[in-house]
Amino acid sequence: MSRQLGRRGAILLCYGLVWALYGYGQIVQPQEDPRGLRPLLELAPAAAWGWCWVAAGLVAIVSAFMREGADWPGFLALPVVVLPWCVSYLAAWVLGQFDRGWIGALVWGAIAVPVLVVAGWRETPRPKRIELK
Repeated sequence: MSRQLGRRGAILLCYGLVWALYGYGQIVQPQEDPRGLRPLLELAPAAAWGWCWVAAGLVAIVSAFMREGADWPGFLALPVVVLPWCVSYLAAWVLGQFDRGWIGALVWGAIAVPVLVVAGWRETPRPKRIELK
């Protein structure tokens, strides 16, 4: 786990922090207008979903400091927790519960896409240190 934070790690760290904070927000003060999330809230309360976001964020933050290849849990956790959000907004739109649900689905999907892109990146090799004697 002792590597410098590269591009992959930076994305995992930043997104992980945002996901954890978003989840915390869902726990302490859920959205006032939950129409787009109604299908999800029928399965579990907002606080439970908030804990899922916090967990995904923490997995990504820890993964940020792992070597390339071992950091896969973070790249998996971030988009996996977004998927139910996308599906819920889309379902709410299809069911006529939320006219703008398609927008929410696209926005959450677009937010997750960079994570998937970076997951396919190779980390740039770092130059070897030259020790002066």
